[in-house]
Amino acid sequence: MVIDREVEATLIPSGDRVMVPAGTDLRVMQTLGGNVTVQSESTGQLLRIDAKDADVLGEEYAQAAKALEPKHSEDGSFNEDQVWEQLRTVYDPEIPVNIVELGLVYQCKAEPLPEGGHRVDIQMTVTAPGCGMGPVLVEDVKRKVSSVPGVKEAHVELVWEPPWDQSRMSDVARLELGWM
Repeated sequence: MVIDREVEATLIPSGDRVMVPAGTDLRVMQTLGGNVTVQSESTGQLLRIDAKDADVLGEEYAQAAKALEPKHSEDGSFNEDQVWEQLRTVYDPEIPVNIVELGLVYQCKAEPLPEGGHRVDIQMTVTAPGCGMGPVLVEDVKRKVSSVPGVKEAHVELVWEPPWDQSRMSDVARLELGWM
């Protein structure tokens, strides 16, 4: 598909932000977590278009991103399960498995704040230490967790110890990747 307006995107795997000009021919490779991984037909480069800009690819992509917004609980209270639901909507743009099933989330703790609401602290890693997408994934996690009702603060730390390896993946991830 040829996009009709300029859009900011993230180069995969470097994590660098670039502007993709109007008139660029893109092929959708993966749509997960509201973000869209595309490939430039002219250069072959992989790019990630953020959910907020998914409409550049068509209304169906914008609607898919909107459908992932957290649902408010009936009484408006904080629910830690919603934090985990949002974490399950964050994907590595090259791997079609969410970061929870990949075993990238090492810790998620929610603490009530004295002034009301909750602070959520998350420790996570990436599949490879040199991955330029680490800061991008951290921002995705922060944004999605912050959108959960009752979350006033979301702190996400990228950690390297213990190093990630495939043994941290769930059976769901192994099945999704065809490893079982």
